[in-house]
Amino acid sequence: MANGGKSIVIAGAGSIGCYVGGCLALAGRQVILLARPRIEAALRQSGLRISDLEGRDRLVKPDGLGITADPAVALPEADLILVTVKSGATQEMAALIDAHARPDAVVISLQNGVDNADRLRAELGPRTVLAGMVPFNVVQSPDGELPLHVHRASDGKVMIEDGGTGLVRLLTVEGFAVEAHGDMKAVLWGKLLMNLNNALVALSGLPLASELADRRWRLILAGQIDEALLAMKASSIEPARIAGLRPALLPKVLRLPDWLFKLLARRMLAIDPQARSSMWDDLQRGRPTEIGELQGAVIGLAERTGTPAPLLKSVTALVRAAEAARLGSPGLASEQVAPQGGSRSA
Repeated sequence: MANGGKSIVIAGAGSIGCYVGGCLALAGRQVILLARPRIEAALRQSGLRISDLEGRDRLVKPDGLGITADPAVALPEADLILVTVKSGATQEMAALIDAHARPDAVVISLQNGVDNADRLRAELGPRTVLAGMVPFNVVQSPDGELPLHVHRASDGKVMIEDGGTGLVRLLTVEGFAVEAHGDMKAVLWGKLLMNLNNALVALSGLPLASELADRRWRLILAGQIDEALLAMKASSIEPARIAGLRPALLPKVLRLPDWLFKLLARRMLAIDPQARSSMWDDLQRGRPTEIGELQGAVIGLAERTGTPAPLLKSVTALVRAAEAARLGSPGLASEQVAPQGGSRSA
């Protein structure tokens, strides 16, 4: 797939989708953002501001973006469709793609969780569907702030299932680096281990960097990862390395004293001070979270293999309660999430 003339649709232009689409548009790619009416209106009025951890701060003017809330307008001419909706909307987006997109359009899932590409494939039949993984956080400006501002607050290359080098060339632009990977199952399960922290950021209300710098919260993350690794081992799943570490070492590093963790985990802590998690953002905006696709995926694995997952279940219940309350992050202390510090080996 060559760069020139290819139309790229961002199917679900929220925080991640706007960031990806904005970077591609600034690099001269033909991009259409398929967005909610609220985001469409904001982008048409004032354009899109994009900034990142490295200090870039750029503006895409309204006439530099293709923007619509109508899938029948966005999808029919797409050569490449990047699916960036939350996991709960995967099936709905698959139905829209099936109804409106060309049979030869390539679909890439850039979503959290481990099974979204499979769910898209189940709905889209013979179409080419590739798995992808986005390693970084994107923070969106509050509703009503113009221009709409998305800020990439951490680092990392996006991984996509190997579908030919042309895709990597097409998608790799300034501020958005992409590489192909031969084992996306391992990558997605590895990413899921760190995504178990999304719920802790959501429950605490703390910025990600502050939460990870506090051993009390890291103990809870380490306990969840212990449960996840046990379930994965029982299912013969081997997750990929995370931040350069073998997954089995991750709980040990997380349990280190604060001063030693900060010394050894610099790569993990290379995060903008304002970064939080998409789950925190969902609670703040009164939206359903992806707890079922993150903690829930591991709990399902644990139930099938007969391995224990009490901490994962406890964290899930607290997030579900916060969802139901619709009051934003409950601002819990670590002791309210796991009174024993996350695990017996803490």
